[in-house]
Amino acid sequence: MKVAVIGAAGFVGTRVVADFAAHPKVTEIRAIDRVAMGTAVPKTREIVGDFGEAATRKVAVDGADAVVHLASILGGAAEANPGLARRVNIDATLDLMEHLKQTAPATRLVFASTIAVYAKPMPDPVTDATPFGPTMLYGAQKLMIEVALSDYAARGWLDGVSLRPSGVMAREGTDAALKSAFMSRLFWAVARGDDMVLPVAAESRTWLASVTNVARNFVRATLIPKVGPITAMTLPALSLTFGELVAALHRRFPESPSRIAFAPDPETVGLFGEYPHLQTAAADALGFTRDHDADALVAQSLT
Repeated sequence: MKVAVIGAAGFVGTRVVADFAAHPKVTEIRAIDRVAMGTAVPKTREIVGDFGEAATRKVAVDGADAVVHLASILGGAAEANPGLARRVNIDATLDLMEHLKQTAPATRLVFASTIAVYAKPMPDPVTDATPFGPTMLYGAQKLMIEVALSDYAARGWLDGVSLRPSGVMAREGTDAALKSAFMSRLFWAVARGDDMVLPVAAESRTWLASVTNVARNFVRATLIPKVGPITAMTLPALSLTFGELVAALHRRFPESPSRIAFAPDPETVGLFGEYPHLQTAAADALGFTRDHDADALVAQSLT
């Protein structure tokens, strides 16, 4: 099986490529990104370029049995540059879908969406039936592609599925400009013995998944024979309070002198600390997984 990964040099992308390389069914990987991955991976051909350009897109995906699309302009970056966000998140993605429709409609396209498609405040629990209402440009654009891809799939124009991962942990050296960066920094602060003040309360609740588990789910979405009638779904994740997460980190690093304090910022709590419980029946039925518990999340986020 030949697979293409768009956004291969990113945090999740590098893990997806590595998982594909270790899978016996995968014979060839095309890793596409605007920057080089920096490390050679077995079975992998790197393609450095912009997937929005027709020539790069053709080299990247023609002949592939499946395409995993992870590239996007995220959150605050999309708000700061709407034109760039539209070009990458909407225009280039629709061009990719149309190219596959015209050249290889049997290709499985696995699209990385986001939990930012949900309206705030969310009901408790969030289920597959929870309505959408994105408040940020990033979430709105991801939802647009979800709708388009589901329509393509229903018409038989493409074999597509959209997956919504939760907060993916734990990126080292996370861009401090990202409002969610404090969550990844927390993991590394405790691991290294650094003190940190969190802009949420101990009882604030969020949804988290390890990068190990998220990558595994994207690989599974690529390889399962049939997705079924529901082609857009939220991936399983843990619904944890930050107090529970801090406790798990200290269990993992019992000798760490790190002191974690809480100084809730209302805006940050509203964005990242008011998540309810989560039920993911559609994804569960297809065999997608969550980290077993907070301790497993910590262990698999720092590997």
